[in-house]
Amino acid sequence: MRIHLHRAGLAAVLVALMLAGCAPLVRKPASAPAAPPGDFPEAYYREAAAQGKRVFRVDPAESLVAIQVRRAGSLARLGHDHVVASHEVGGYVAPDEGRADLYVALERLAVDEAALRAEAGFDTQPTEFDIEGTRANMLEKVLEAEKFPFALIGVAGANAKEKKTTLAVAITLHGHTRTLQVPAEIEADAEKMSVTGRLSFNQTDFGITPYSLLGGAIAVQNRLDLRFRIRARRLPGA
Repeated sequence: MRIHLHRAGLAAVLVALMLAGCAPLVRKPASAPAAPPGDFPEAYYREAAAQGKRVFRVDPAESLVAIQVRRAGSLARLGHDHVVASHEVGGYVAPDEGRADLYVALERLAVDEAALRAEAGFDTQPTEFDIEGTRANMLEKVLEAEKFPFALIGVAGANAKEKKTTLAVAITLHGHTRTLQVPAEIEADAEKMSVTGRLSFNQTDFGITPYSLLGGAIAVQNRLDLRFRIRARRLPGA
């Protein structure tokens, strides 16, 4: 069914699009916390290393979390799909304990990097103006990053002796925690390890309302698809 828009209606849609994904930042984003959250169990890993147990620290420069955010609604063609990514994952892995704890500072998230959009198969590239507006709305209106500045990930079952395994991944986001069973591949030697995998989840599982305008005519799908590559190096002396 073809949708006909008169001039006033078209103007309203264009304004809504500017507010949704193309609006410039109304303020400079707050600086991301320089340290892990206060309740992050860093002391556990430091103590384990001091006891001679194998402990690996995540290498942010070699790690990636990428989330595909897809458009929805009857006017979805007027919007963009997006890729949200973190290149600054922090945390530790204790493979002999079958445990890992990771964190992501939400203010550090990147939006719509060209290379990641190409990998996702997206054939368009939003402008810098679009990207800044999308990022502002994501942090302020959807994730409420000032109130909930981190995503926390706790992993159980990280056995480096098994290349293919299923991890119990507890994600804390927006004040809610959910545990997912995630197939993953682990490669490890004495000095480094890599964990890769994919998972999907719904924003509403974490108390997040997917962004929408015009009664849902322009919207973001509830379901998000996430892929991760976590690389870590053994702590000296561990």
